[in-house]
Amino acid sequence: MTSSMNETQTMTGGAEVPGRADEINILDLLKALNKRKKLIVVLPLASAVLAAGISFTLPKTYQANTNLLPPQSNQSGNAALLAQLGGVASVAAGFGGLKNPNDVYIAMLKSRTVADRLIERFDLKKEFGITSQERLRARLAGLATISSGKDGLITIVTEAKTPKMAAALANGYVAELSALTKVLAVSEAARRRVFFEQQLEKAKDNLANAEVALKGALDTHGVISVDSESRAIVETTGRLRAQISAKEIELGAMQSFVTENNPNYRRVQEELNSLKAELSRLENGRNSGTANAQPSKEGLQNIKILRDIKYYDMLYQLLAKQYEAARLDEARDPTVIQVLDPAVEPERAIKPRKTYITIGAFAAGLFAAIFWVLFGEARKRVALRAEGSKRLA
Repeated sequence: MTSSMNETQTMTGGAEVPGRADEINILDLLKALNKRKKLIVVLPLASAVLAAGISFTLPKTYQANTNLLPPQSNQSGNAALLAQLGGVASVAAGFGGLKNPNDVYIAMLKSRTVADRLIERFDLKKEFGITSQERLRARLAGLATISSGKDGLITIVTEAKTPKMAAALANGYVAELSALTKVLAVSEAARRRVFFEQQLEKAKDNLANAEVALKGALDTHGVISVDSESRAIVETTGRLRAQISAKEIELGAMQSFVTENNPNYRRVQEELNSLKAELSRLENGRNSGTANAQPSKEGLQNIKILRDIKYYDMLYQLLAKQYEAARLDEARDPTVIQVLDPAVEPERAIKPRKTYITIGAFAAGLFAAIFWVLFGEARKRVALRAEGSKRLA
């Protein structure tokens, strides 16, 4: 048996058996790493030193942040007055309600209007060397992070090449937001005020036109008396028409955020139908009751003009009360953007992070050195196996 082993070794030239040449255990790996320990030490250190040197040449980036306390939607004491004035006020009070009011201000901060103002304010075309407005907006959006926390605050974080620019850019967002809220109706009270202001202006114009028509009729035909019954009918008709118009305004407003199957919508629709039916009965009863005693043509014209004046006057009074309540709500609403923490110039740069870069380069160099040693050992084993196979052949 010993002679057979000697013969085998003689045939292979003293080489190891081919079947065992590629077997590598932990001890072999440690021996291989120990042989190349200089490479394993020098390469990571060299990589770390090189990365540290490069990190000192990279441009610095500074970060500044500011925290805002935006206006919160509140229910003022005027809500009771609005409830007494009718359903239109309650409908207008719900315009544009959001689950999180901060979303409105975040959207405004990210708007194209604010971006264009900041680009012009800080001359970012020259700062970035970009002429395209669209690319400038994208670049600016990449430098600013705007978010809302669970604490209800809006945080604006900006980055720039200098501490002064980083702080100025963050405070610039606050300034532009404050300027924008002064010209836009953002708060709930402001939206109600704008809504009633528009309706009040229309009623005012219609009332003025009716008064001008009455003056023209008086100048043309003189004063023509109207009996007390006709005057009472005019007043009642004007009141009903004003109420009908208020309900129609309410329905038109509700259509923007509810369906026709909504219980509130159906309730208002039924009230509107009831008012229209009452007005129709009044007008039909008046026509049948006065069939035998029709006033003169001029008298009918006066009644029509008086009816229009009474209608527009009552509608104007109704809308004026609602507008005044909304205006008082807006005055009490804290619409001023409050800056909790204004942005200040940062003392240290956040980029490049030299420590992380150096540690990462060291780890990468160590991994590369170990991989190179193990790869070389594996190639050596494969070469020995191939050489043994050739001798056996």
